[in-house]
Amino acid sequence: MKYKLLHTIFVLCSVILITCGCSSLNQSATHETQQPVIYAIKNVNIITMTVKNQVLKNSTVVIRDKKILSVNESIPDKAKIINGSGKWLLPGLSDMHVHNLADINFSKAYPTKGATLLADTQNFMLLYISNGVTTVFELSARVEHFGQRNEIVKGKVIGPRIALAFLIDGGSGSGNIANTPSEGRQTVRIAKAQGYEFIKVYSGLNIDTYKAIIEEAAQQGMKVVGHIPNAFRGKIEEAFVPHFDMVAHAEEYAKESKDFSDTDAERFAQLAKTNGTWLTPTLTTMESIASQTHSLDGIRNLPYPKYVHPLMQDKWLTANNYNRETEPKRIARLNHMTSFNLRLVQAFKKAGVPIVAGTDAGVSGVVWGYSLHDELELLVKAGLSNEEALASATRLPATWLGIADKIGTVETGKFADLVLLEANPLENIKNTRKISGVFADGNWVSKEKISTMLKNLEQWNIENKDRFLWKKRSDY
Repeated sequence: MKYKLLHTIFVLCSVILITCGCSSLNQSATHETQQPVIYAIKNVNIITMTVKNQVLKNSTVVIRDKKILSVNESIPDKAKIINGSGKWLLPGLSDMHVHNLADINFSKAYPTKGATLLADTQNFMLLYISNGVTTVFELSARVEHFGQRNEIVKGKVIGPRIALAFLIDGGSGSGNIANTPSEGRQTVRIAKAQGYEFIKVYSGLNIDTYKAIIEEAAQQGMKVVGHIPNAFRGKIEEAFVPHFDMVAHAEEYAKESKDFSDTDAERFAQLAKTNGTWLTPTLTTMESIASQTHSLDGIRNLPYPKYVHPLMQDKWLTANNYNRETEPKRIARLNHMTSFNLRLVQAFKKAGVPIVAGTDAGVSGVVWGYSLHDELELLVKAGLSNEEALASATRLPATWLGIADKIGTVETGKFADLVLLEANPLENIKNTRKISGVFADGNWVSKEKISTMLKNLEQWNIENKDRFLWKKRSDY
């Protein structure tokens, strides 16, 4: 239901955060990376997020050269001490469904012309880091996203690790289109050759092309995530072929149900369980869309959009198709879907289908970084325990991405992607918002530093608000 035009909307939205006036944030990032490479967090409570999830009270974690050097061992000389008394340390959070802003050209192109709107990567990645999100899964990746990732890898920007999925659709639209099995297989080979790590299948694919894409992806060692194509309407069971590894939205199941019954939820869960297909529910997206069909006050009243580039703020409020297309039957169906999605999560949990947290960040009103905390709260509302919700954003994403040896738990030898909280999220999932500081690839960003950077970003957005109007984007 996230509708055929969604990919086009994401491409248009993959914009911004203009470079002028943002040097102070880049300087802040550079300053942080020049801090001592050895840190020791003392007297902290560690939520390890291992399978047994041992909680280590009043412990010490030493970080050196971007990795966890030791837990509860001696502290090296000259280590920078971080007081963890009364605080809680857990692995950095992962958002398994995002659409990141990146450079784009809105005006008429010509040879040698570059982007007309240029993204300041640090400004944008700040939204993730300030929320403890240290890994993201980009599900409509472009070459510009490789550039963003490289800026982070080079140490020019403090940001999350970024996994990249190449989106393939069918029909006659724009983007990466395949309408025959041979086109599908060749498109997968091209994606592999270009360095993409995953394949995303989309709604417009026909059945034979969809199956060929998945088969070729398996041969290329690429996992597949995505939508259940519309061609499977009324015969959803045929979509569950080997190596269809994860469904990207709960509503991909909901759109296959006529009456939103528990029987359907249980049937879908068994299909996924049998096929080994994981689920990213993206509950927060459907909740946000349903709200926007009623009113845009939900966006206006959010505290987070002030950190989003003014062009996107303007788009969400002046060119919001979810609100424009409002009509009673659609509102009623969306409301039923949001309720059904919660019950789907319950059924998938009961069936033992792994669930990972993702937000579809970039959809109108779904703010990068902040929305992951919304998603965790909705997963708990749907029936996951606090620990299960945390696992959906730490250990399980690392497992699905194939990097469980690197991130996802607090263990010696893992990369230092960590979140220091002021309260225990195992007691209240809302405590994931109470961030005292974040380690991103060994770079320590304190609460005070985060606050300063966010204030600078908010001020720049205010000062430039009238310069960026969505209806004039082709003029830039």
